[in-house]
Amino acid sequence: MTRTLLIEDGKRFPEFNVDRGLADSFLAEGLRSWLLQDACKKAGIGLTLRMQDGYDHSYNFISTFGTTI
Repeated sequence: MTRTLLIEDGKRFPEFNVDRGLADSFLAEGLRSWLLQDACKKAGIGLTLRMQDGYDHSYNFISTFGTTI
């Protein structure tokens, strides 16, 4: 959420990648990836947002996808 607020406030970042787990219980109420996606689109910032089925944000998620970024 912090990066979303910074982008909405005018901060610019180079293109970046985000991986999220679709089984993350925090996805809808806390992570709200669609807000980041919308802010990047409006600001013209490249974002690759990958939603990974069957994962939350546990160690297994990080160890599986952390090396692909």
